[in-house]
Amino acid sequence: MPVLCTPAVAVPEHVVTQAETVELGRRMFAGHPHLALATRMIENTGVLKRHLIRPVRETLTSVDFEHRNRVFEQEARTRVPPVVEQALRLASLAVEDVDAIIFVTCSAYQMPAMTAWMINEMGFRLDTTQIPIVQLGCAAGGAAINRGFDFCRARPGSNVLIVSCEFCSLLFQPDDLAVGNLLSDGLFGDAVAAAVIRGDDAVPGLLLEERGSHLIPNTASWISYDVTNSGFHFRLHKGVPGAFRDAMPVLTKFVAENGRNLPELDFYAIHCGGPRILDALHEPGGVPREALLPSLATLRDYGNIASASVFDVFRRIAEAGPAEGDVGLIAGFGPGITMELVIGTWTGGPALSDTGASHVVR
Repeated sequence: MPVLCTPAVAVPEHVVTQAETVELGRRMFAGHPHLALATRMIENTGVLKRHLIRPVRETLTSVDFEHRNRVFEQEARTRVPPVVEQALRLASLAVEDVDAIIFVTCSAYQMPAMTAWMINEMGFRLDTTQIPIVQLGCAAGGAAINRGFDFCRARPGSNVLIVSCEFCSLLFQPDDLAVGNLLSDGLFGDAVAAAVIRGDDAVPGLLLEERGSHLIPNTASWISYDVTNSGFHFRLHKGVPGAFRDAMPVLTKFVAENGRNLPELDFYAIHCGGPRILDALHEPGGVPREALLPSLATLRDYGNIASASVFDVFRRIAEAGPAEGDVGLIAGFGPGITMELVIGTWTGGPALSDTGASHVVR
């Protein structure tokens, strides 16, 4: 059975605190009729700081779509390789052992995908399968795990590398006064994550057992981008928190169909897009609040890092040392509104360590 190994996660060197974000917002959007509402929402996110690929002053500069994409490409080519190398060490594999690369992002668009650059520049085999995912937003972390799981089941013994490269600060739109955009200005952060799904259980990790996908009907526009000449403009519907609550029976059923009870699992790697998702897991989901602390820690330290979120939460869980046989859930939520779910059992003993690999700042 395929095993998800401990991820490597890197956040960039430029830091902005919640207090700094609120002060910048009050200066830049003074007089906006919804500024007070957006400020309260930001203060209630639980995000204490975020990491950005560029200094705050540069991040706040209005630029066009072309410039944003060019910055993404330059930064990704610098920041992705060391994280990939660390993830491979944590999986006890070399580049030539990788059979497929899944690359996910929601903060840029490129063709060819970064997978082609990685194969050319990092020594992966020329027959490595490329699977880029660009339109699943925050749900793409869970989706990437599930597509890697599918690949390994279809080709037993294969190894899949997943890379999540999210530079959400490139989406900052200083001229966009929509409330959803103002909220995103204080919620999203930047990160690169990588993890390997091994086709065998030769190293410790999460033995993947079953996966599921679910789309909540009639919510397609509730989490979305408007695409203009200046780039992607984040849109968020006021009904999103209620949608997460309404989806809990689906999540409960998925876990029950795999012979478990949602509130009684040993750990939960939940995409921390905001506190409302975790509130729904607790009530009505019944998950104890203390079990959601790893997700809250990622949100507190890095903000919403989109598809990279589930990898950082799972990293924290793996490094804390699950016991042999502990059962856990990974769940990603994103546009559609889409849920990507996977359940598995920890196997192989303590997670492998690689000093400086699971959390580096560059």
